[in-house]
Amino acid sequence: MTTPTPRPEILTINPYVSGESDIPGVNRVYKLSSNEGAFGVPPMARKALRDAASETFRYPDGGAGLLRDAIGKRWGLDPARIVCGAGSDDLLYQLALAYGGPGRDILMSEHGFTIYEIAGQFAGSRVIKVKERNLQTDLDAMLAAVSPATKAVFLANPNNPTGSMISESEMARFRAALPPEVLLVIDAAYAEYVTRADYNPGERLVDATDNTVMTRTFSKVFGLGGVRLGWCYGPPAIVDVLNRVRGTFNVSVAAQAAGIAALREPGWVEHCRDHNAAWRAKLADGIEAAGIKAVRGEANFVLADFGTVEHANAADNFLRRRGLIVRKVGAYGLPRYLRITVGTAEECGLIIEGLSNFMKQARG
Repeated sequence: MTTPTPRPEILTINPYVSGESDIPGVNRVYKLSSNEGAFGVPPMARKALRDAASETFRYPDGGAGLLRDAIGKRWGLDPARIVCGAGSDDLLYQLALAYGGPGRDILMSEHGFTIYEIAGQFAGSRVIKVKERNLQTDLDAMLAAVSPATKAVFLANPNNPTGSMISESEMARFRAALPPEVLLVIDAAYAEYVTRADYNPGERLVDATDNTVMTRTFSKVFGLGGVRLGWCYGPPAIVDVLNRVRGTFNVSVAAQAAGIAALREPGWVEHCRDHNAAWRAKLADGIEAAGIKAVRGEANFVLADFGTVEHANAADNFLRRRGLIVRKVGAYGLPRYLRITVGTAEECGLIIEGLSNFMKQARG
């Protein structure tokens, strides 16, 4: 007997493992494993979701026209060059499928977002991970890895899970040095949290070239991870390709309504950014005060270095017993680290207290 078999490369893919949400036997859980927004869903978006419930029997606008208009207005972008998706992952997959494939290589950094590897393998591409330097993307090493087979480069900026950032000038230098036929995808999921003046999410580079795409998400600062909503901004030719291959109704009625409302919430992004900047520093200071090395980045999380895999696992178990869920990042090649989302003031305080107690116990 024979059974249906997938393409051989499919079985080489390691499935994506999401952050845990609950702990058996623990009543109150603090989830700090998925970099979700500290303050949840904006009030106007909550109302929009309730109001949309009666309309969900209708198919959504396949082109998400009103949502694209709202995104364009918010960031001063041409709505015709925006494509929306069921989370930015949806668009990352479509880009990998459209521009990758057998005989077409995709480059990513050593500790880059694992979806790039999964999507690239799904497309049939060879995915090449380029070594980083001190947990920072090594752009010159990436340029050295480019070959005639290279068709796309995927970079998260800031990066998940390291939090490292590439400045606007360095990204522009990198784009200029890449062959023009190589697509550069800049995944700016954490753009709203960056406070450095030398940063740009990528729209200026998109406008200056015809071979760069910027992806963004509503899952982080806008608190809409559960409805799945993302978007990208790109050159007309690439937007045309995405509109040919994306799902017919890939953004739901509820997601479109919530996204439009979230963009209208007054002061939401500023409040979240200010809180994150303050508590990211306090969380890192508290981790270091406990005797653990903190990797300070530009997103809404802190990477804690425990020195050994065993020590990281012990810390994770210690926190879990107290209802605190953080993220192991062994799948990213960082098994001795834990990634900790910047949550509310209470949540950050509990993490600092928990790790302080863990280190006291570890010292005997």
